[in-house]
Amino acid sequence: MDWRDAESAFDDEAIGHTTLSRMFEDSAERNAERVAQRYKGGIYDRSLVGRGVVPEAPDGDYADLTYGEMRGVVRALAAGFRELGVTTNDRVGIFAHTRMEWAQCDFALLAAGAAATTVYTSSSERQVRYLLDDPNATGVVVESADHLRRVLAVEDDLDLEFVVVMDEIPDGSGMAGAVRDRDDLLTLGDVHELGAAAFDEATYEGWLDERDPEDLASLIYTSGTTGTPKGVRLSHRNFRSNVNQCYRRFGPRPDKGDAPRIAPGSVTLSFLPLAHVFERLAGHYLMFAAGATVAYAESPDTLREDFQLVEPTTGTSVPRVYEKLYDAIRSQASESPLKERIFEWAVDVGRRHHESDAPGYLLEAQRRLADRLVFEQVREALGGNIDFFISGGGSLSADLCALYHAMGLPILEGYGLTETSPVIAVNPVEEPKVGTIGPPVEDVEVKVDDTVVGDDIRGAAGGDVGELLVRGPNVTDGYWNLPEETAAAFDGEWFRTGDIVELRPDGYVAFRERAKRILVLSTGKNVAPGPIEDAFASSSVVEQCLVLGDGRKFVSALVVPNFQGVREWAESEGIDLPEDARDLCRDDRVQARVDAEIDRVNESLESYERIKQFRLVPEEFTEENEMMTPTMKKKRRNILDRYADQIDMLYRDSDDGDERPA
Repeated sequence: MDWRDAESAFDDEAIGHTTLSRMFEDSAERNAERVAQRYKGGIYDRSLVGRGVVPEAPDGDYADLTYGEMRGVVRALAAGFRELGVTTNDRVGIFAHTRMEWAQCDFALLAAGAAATTVYTSSSERQVRYLLDDPNATGVVVESADHLRRVLAVEDDLDLEFVVVMDEIPDGSGMAGAVRDRDDLLTLGDVHELGAAAFDEATYEGWLDERDPEDLASLIYTSGTTGTPKGVRLSHRNFRSNVNQCYRRFGPRPDKGDAPRIAPGSVTLSFLPLAHVFERLAGHYLMFAAGATVAYAESPDTLREDFQLVEPTTGTSVPRVYEKLYDAIRSQASESPLKERIFEWAVDVGRRHHESDAPGYLLEAQRRLADRLVFEQVREALGGNIDFFISGGGSLSADLCALYHAMGLPILEGYGLTETSPVIAVNPVEEPKVGTIGPPVEDVEVKVDDTVVGDDIRGAAGGDVGELLVRGPNVTDGYWNLPEETAAAFDGEWFRTGDIVELRPDGYVAFRERAKRILVLSTGKNVAPGPIEDAFASSSVVEQCLVLGDGRKFVSALVVPNFQGVREWAESEGIDLPEDARDLCRDDRVQARVDAEIDRVNESLESYERIKQFRLVPEEFTEENEMMTPTMKKKRRNILDRYADQIDMLYRDSDDGDERPA
């Protein structure tokens, strides 16, 4: 049976049409003795640990909770939230990093009848006010004293009935007194104690039975990079259907044989924001429905250590993390000229082997040697058990994706939006095709509006190219209190994604660009900046690139150097570079090296797409400097504003763009 037919016919206890609350209860019943959550010690002063609800994890190592134990925590928290006044259709904010308690609170609030509205941990006081006021949140669960401070700073503008803090608030934080003196400020341990005393199983089951799959499960706010954040209404049915769709693709279907799958016994390392729809579905609802284990990383900065400790079988992430991970792998391999040459040779062998339909004896032998010398160590550094990664939340460089496949760490690229819960398409384990976002998942229909693109973007595509339109049970019914924006987002029953794609003859989808990001040069040529920027993903000397040119005669770019890679190159060439990042960016030799890298990328581009001028900038685009979103997408408007003068210099007095800037 073809895998597509098998996917459609597949049935399993994890597939259903229930609410998310019932989905979790059913999975906890099936998998009661399996490990549901793993959490690291020495990071948080967890109030649940302080109350003896869950055991303390060793500093720097992980402790476990079984599904049965997690269910007990969720049930008591649900009853506790009910004691605080939470009732059907309330909205309650969760303002915390991705961690064990985030997941427990989400399922507890769902069981209590509420919907979680999400707040990113980087949100300012102004953003916190908006993200809690717009949905009229009746309460909020925060992580720590810092998050509590931001909420209390704006509480006069809100209508909150309670604030719950996940951690114990330390003396000296300025917040400990408030928690002690106010009845409406509690720790999560307090909520659990209230709920444990009040819990009644029949009453709890009644709460679950009252819920309907069409009820609101969450409001997830868009990043707001193009305006005020919009609250996307996502129902239990939206999420549950997407769990079914993804489980049909990755679950333990009989036809899979020994192929990797997501099933009881799978382990994932969760570190993306649960406030974002990608991790919420792929690293949370899908995993708990499957009976898998979810381990929570200390932070994105400790991933190498956490991979070693957890030894996951799968993981979800965004392209920027895979880029950073590859940089770290390459940097370690460059500790000596000999190691660097071996690594580059192995990568070349791996790429040629991956791209070959029929590798001969010599290439097979070289691949085995490359695996023993290099790739095996790379896999061991990631815990040694990775079957596959899933990438979403942005466009992944095809070259970088192929390199991971070559190392025996396949990345299955997918695609979706907050409004689609989110997965629309994703590559299958059985037949991944690098450079695509896979075929649509089951029960999702797609088509394109080809009237919105010109021949420059359409190119020599073999399939239909245009704006992607989608419909299916995972698609939102609209935005919270924004009827006009909702109407504009739909064409009848079809949701307009705003993304330009190619629907290929083989049924796979290839992502081109966000429609709003297409650059229209003053010559009339249309340029998609994303593929150009992605072409630098595996570069050793370019960290980030922002392609420019809208309304201009030619394409240019702001380039953030990979400072470590540049210094390693300079050392190998006997070049002494200045210490200061700004001085380094002005160095003629560095500019010449980056110039050569741009020439390499330009070779594969049409003449009107080529970068004619660039400027090196000394500051990485990050969430902290507000040039990246929490999900690691570039905030284009903020970057353009920050570097307006430099951009103006790129084009000042330039008629043809043949000269590169000094």
